[in-house]
Amino acid sequence: MNSEFNIAVHCLTLLSLKKDHMANSDEIAKSVCTHPARVRKVLGLLRKQGYVTTKEGVGGGYLLNADSANVTLGDLYRLLARGSLQPSWCSGGGETTCVVSEHIQEVMERIYNGGELALERHYDNITLLDVTRDIQSETKP
Repeated sequence: MNSEFNIAVHCLTLLSLKKDHMANSDEIAKSVCTHPARVRKVLGLLRKQGYVTTKEGVGGGYLLNADSANVTLGDLYRLLARGSLQPSWCSGGGETTCVVSEHIQEVMERIYNGGELALERHYDNITLLDVTRDIQSETKP
């Protein structure tokens, strides 16, 4: 799984907990424990999709622009991480007469694609509100 998906979930969850308060990229990056430029890159994609709004200048930052009950992790996965379950290398395909080598790449692609579709369906059932509630329940004594 790529890190942009995790960063997006973290950022949106943080913003959902802040409700009507702006958070700047330095504050968000500190929470995510990553460089502000990476956070701005992900938030830029989220802004283009309408998940967040921005205000420039002093006192500016990011604000959640979506109903957290309507944002699914499946939406975010498709936006930021689709294809990340594909292997970066697959055996076979070389100069050989092995029946496995001749077909393994296509078979593995179907296996990974099926896994990714199952993961997307699973994520479609988890909303940002669910994540926010889980965070809140973890922080209660």
